[in-house]
Amino acid sequence: MNRPPVFSRLRRRHLLEFLKFGVVGGSGVLVNMIVAIIMNKANGGAENSQEILFNLLGTPWNFRFTSLVWLVSFIVANIANFQLNRSWTFKRDRRRGWWAEFLPFFSIGAIAAFVGMFIKIALTNPTSPVFLSSGFFHGQTGLHSREYWSQIITIIVTMPINFLVNKLWTFRAVRASTPEPSNVNSV
Repeated sequence: MNRPPVFSRLRRRHLLEFLKFGVVGGSGVLVNMIVAIIMNKANGGAENSQEILFNLLGTPWNFRFTSLVWLVSFIVANIANFQLNRSWTFKRDRRRGWWAEFLPFFSIGAIAAFVGMFIKIALTNPTSPVFLSSGFFHGQTGLHSREYWSQIITIIVTMPINFLVNKLWTFRAVRASTPEPSNVNSV
């Protein structure tokens, strides 16, 4: 049974968008990891990533440096990824304004970052059932650094959800009667 050409073009377009999203995501991972490495080095190394920054409102939980690294790395990478996805991956002839697309993109990313922070905490907390064990991972810097592997694993876990929600919501085809003209050179 032959599929109509329109279906084949749509399927190819969606596959191409997914591949482009992956390339942009890969660059985002690189940006994310560079920010994480710089922040950890500025704090004396990955071995200090579990340093408590402050207590969470009198609870037994604390906000640790590893969470700050995750959030700052996310924000920097998310802004870079948004612009690349907007101008390359989901480029459209008609689209909404920059802020109208950025706010949903950032909102989705922020939800993923919030969930990701708990994943990262679980991977680095010795009392967690998914703790990256000491057999291969350690608290130092380098190839076996628990801090950096938890960052990468968390990014990989949250990426597919980001793709689907951003494709279907943030960068959806514009249906408004007075769209902003597409201009890749504008911010």
